[in-house]
Amino acid sequence: MPDRAESNVVYDAGLMWFRRDLRCHDNAALYQALKACKKVWCVFVFDTDILDPLLDRGLEADRRVEFIRESLVHLNQTLAQWGEDAGRPGVGLIVLHGEAVASITKVATRLGVQAVFCNHDDDPAAKSRDARALGELAHAGILLKGYKDHVIFERREVLTQAGHPYGVFTPYKKAWLNGLTEYQFKAYPCKRYGASLAALPERVDGAWLGAVPRLSDLDFTDSGLASLKVQPGADGATALLSSFMDRIEHYHEARDYPAIKGPSYLGVHLRFGTLSVRQAVAAAYPLHLQGFEGASTWLSELIWRDFYHQILANYPHVVTKAFKPEYDHIRFEHGKHATALFDAWRQGRTGYPLVDAAMAQINQTGYMHNRLRMVVASFLVKDLGLHWRWGEQYFADHLIDFDLASNNGGWQWASSSGCDAQPYFRIFNPVSQSEKFDPHGKFIRRYLPALASLPDNLIHAPWKASEIELEAAGVTLGRDYPKPMVDHTEAREKTLRRYAVVKNPGKTP
Repeated sequence: MPDRAESNVVYDAGLMWFRRDLRCHDNAALYQALKACKKVWCVFVFDTDILDPLLDRGLEADRRVEFIRESLVHLNQTLAQWGEDAGRPGVGLIVLHGEAVASITKVATRLGVQAVFCNHDDDPAAKSRDARALGELAHAGILLKGYKDHVIFERREVLTQAGHPYGVFTPYKKAWLNGLTEYQFKAYPCKRYGASLAALPERVDGAWLGAVPRLSDLDFTDSGLASLKVQPGADGATALLSSFMDRIEHYHEARDYPAIKGPSYLGVHLRFGTLSVRQAVAAAYPLHLQGFEGASTWLSELIWRDFYHQILANYPHVVTKAFKPEYDHIRFEHGKHATALFDAWRQGRTGYPLVDAAMAQINQTGYMHNRLRMVVASFLVKDLGLHWRWGEQYFADHLIDFDLASNNGGWQWASSSGCDAQPYFRIFNPVSQSEKFDPHGKFIRRYLPALASLPDNLIHAPWKASEIELEAAGVTLGRDYPKPMVDHTEAREKTLRRYAVVKNPGKTP
């Protein structure tokens, strides 16, 4: 990671460009900017290159946009307070709406800064954006300075003895832990240098100064985020982390059961940087060393997150292709029949209650329990025979905590095409998964009220109930709830034949 002192260079003015790091506390780029510059302005751009495609796909009520918007309100308030505390009144956030590179170049030139500071983002589109920003800013005589902030170890910091990026998680995790010291998760003391924050300029064309635009200003609408009890901003992240630490001891046992409060629910805060990953590791690591299994399990999840980000950084082909090239030869279902299967999956009408309840959860809340993400992904690919990219894109459009690296890694894992993925012949049984992880059907009843009156032993597979049992529960299959669209045993055999091409290159499945 960059030296926290970095250099003795002092700039007269700098610009802090917030992206996926929407907090003031423990922010690498903000710290470097405040230390290196006599005065620093802070900016966020609602990038039309990102937002316009959402609108084009009819996602004007996008929960992520609302989460970002509400988090920016908190960020603006914090900056103003830090300015007041440092004797610098009038500090706040400059918010722009437009193409990011042009917007940043324009405001940086308008303010006369010598450097723009930002944190790394290894999504291919973001790397392309930053390469263009580097060139445009250089043309204007302005530096672009980037820092590691989103992960503990990035890019090529954790390598095999042969000097290559890891493609298997377990040895990566061992190397990650061996390389971890308190230095890696020590917080950046940003507020200590708050006196470098500059008061807002009198005018920047097309910008909101010290204010955050309404959703309607961006052509978006209320997504109902408030009703979901998601608290945006750094304060929301801190409160949620504190709540999770009270129950982290049982995380390893509780995390797989969707009907109970087992997960941390911090994914969205890590995704948008309202929580520092260093703060998360600092909370879990000491407990891990003390032998608390729950903390060790959660720390392992954080390491998986780093793992997938270094996969994306070092193997960017995974965005468009399988990590394992041979898996691109698999012939998945296509045509009208495939589209009908996909529509039933995304609408939660497959006839398998746990799968349908999970899809109802994502459609209603923008969140899906992690165990269920694996179940519905396996069902899409290995029961319905559909390409995993269909599901990956659906999650990308609907998950509030969508992160390209983890989403891509998770879907490739489920389809067996990714790094360190489950073997192709491992196919989740949606009924046994339901019986094991939602044994009393509490989760199913929450999202599929039509099945609420079925007894626990039948709610996982309603088609096994007798006519009398269905009638007693007020359920008519095909009317109140769909019949299974596929037979799991038959689908499993078909998938094994489909995946035979992986074992026997050149064979037509």
